[in-house]
Amino acid sequence: MFMFNKITLIYLLAMVLALGACKNRRNQNETKSEQVKLAPAPAFNADSAYTYIERQVAFGPRVPNTSAHQRAGDYLVAKLKEYGWQVTEQPFTATTYDGKKLNSRNIIGSFNPQAAKRILLASHWDSRPNADEGKGTQNKPVPGANDGASGVGVLLELARTLQQSQNKPSVGVDIIFFDAEDWGNSEKASDEYGGFLLGSRYWAANPHKPGYSAYYGILLDMVGAKGATFLKEGTSMQYAPTVVNNVWQVASQLGYTQYFVDQLGATLTDDHVPVNTIAKIPMIDIIHLNASGDRTFFEDWHTIEDDMRNIDRNTLKAVGQTLLQVLYNEE
Repeated sequence: MFMFNKITLIYLLAMVLALGACKNRRNQNETKSEQVKLAPAPAFNADSAYTYIERQVAFGPRVPNTSAHQRAGDYLVAKLKEYGWQVTEQPFTATTYDGKKLNSRNIIGSFNPQAAKRILLASHWDSRPNADEGKGTQNKPVPGANDGASGVGVLLELARTLQQSQNKPSVGVDIIFFDAEDWGNSEKASDEYGGFLLGSRYWAANPHKPGYSAYYGILLDMVGAKGATFLKEGTSMQYAPTVVNNVWQVASQLGYTQYFVDQLGATLTDDHVPVNTIAKIPMIDIIHLNASGDRTFFEDWHTIEDDMRNIDRNTLKAVGQTLLQVLYNEE
């Protein structure tokens, strides 16, 4: 009887181990099936993106109604044209929360303009007129290296890469550099946007092409700081959770989980809000959000210290390579 029980026990134990192994293999297969198939994509050059950011900052603060703003805008138009993108300039006069009139322009570049399926990428290119963080610097304009120029630099490098790549994606891509984003004041403005987002609000109500639509959109904001973390922003998860999860999954497969953190972040009012609510295009926001601590954004946000010292090539690489891969996966 004892021998029978022992043999039976060994047999049952073997069966349990075998079933466990089968279950583990099944779970592994299920995990693999959830992964995104990565299409061949070109390499993103972070050094080049860094140079584009540096060039923007060198113009001086890109505050509307200044010569630095005019020259920086001309530079962006010239670079998009140099890379063979179809360029549309959208001039408009923005009225600020405190009644100022701003000579503004949204700058739109289109790649593969005949393609029906289009992906919208965006970043704001202006910088804040007055620092409202830091001590004793409130009357000085912000250089805007990370807050503004970083997203633009990544998109300029993406534009160059798509134009020069032998293997081009079949999807159409539109890049919009929104103007007059950073003039607001949440404490003094009475509108729902806190006086911010003037360029994206204008474009959402007046798209550069009548009836324009895109499959989805991705906004870049503050994407260059060393050790940046991009949490799944709340408004993005409300309007386009599938897009968020796809982008974060691609980033994970590329090895960028230290940047693209699988964690829900704050809910923000950024340029993607009017695109979602007015233009009705599902758009997400890749934006620096701290996973812990009292400060929501990077340390030098809205200060005169937001200069090239904030820009890190490794972060630019993570964001740019992820974006390229997402586009090439649309084949």
